[in-house]
Amino acid sequence: METPIFFIEQFSEENLITLSEDTSRHVVQVLRMQPNEKLQLTDGAGNLNTAEIIDPHKKKATVRLVDKTFIPHKGAKISIGISLLKNSSRFEWFLEKATEIGITEIHSLLCRRTEKQHFRYDRMNQILISAMLQSKQVWLPVLHEPTPADEVIRNSSYSTKLIAHCGNEIKKPLTDFMKQSSVQILIGPEGDFTKEEIELSINTNFEPVTLGENRLRTETAGVVAATILCL
Repeated sequence: METPIFFIEQFSEENLITLSEDTSRHVVQVLRMQPNEKLQLTDGAGNLNTAEIIDPHKKKATVRLVDKTFIPHKGAKISIGISLLKNSSRFEWFLEKATEIGITEIHSLLCRRTEKQHFRYDRMNQILISAMLQSKQVWLPVLHEPTPADEVIRNSSYSTKLIAHCGNEIKKPLTDFMKQSSVQILIGPEGDFTKEEIELSINTNFEPVTLGENRLRTETAGVVAATILCL
């Protein structure tokens, strides 16, 4: 059986670790793991440590670290700023897929035309954790609380800054920006960015891009952008 991998908030200096209640329940009651069996733990910051079960308690299982490994982050630093959506399940779908693809940072944008501003950070971050574990990664994307789009535009420090919008301005294909080491792309809401938001982005060195001829839903555009930039 493939060694299962679980998330831990952070590692201490101690070799003995008590797992959370949810993780303990999964290890003991779902996987029915026994003493001396091994599992892996990651904190989403590059650490992938191997541990063996000492006490298979269903609420507070104890494991002992037997091997510590740090895996450096590989690939580009890719950030997507994307508007919150009226349909939360579609936004959650984007979070899951973007994490699987390998995005490193996600800004939840509050644009002028964003229809819904409710955001359950704990739930959203758990979706990222689950997607990270499912895809066997050890780097968790940084998820930001909802932030006004104007603020994200003004504060971006990425070397390549892009905005995808539906206006008629001349735009370059996003594929022209593949293989960049540090890039941020902004995706607007269902009603697109306002003229003022687009002008602000261009005035702060964001370059307009197109994702293709078809008009895409916000969450689809986010996944397409993630796929192109992470190739």
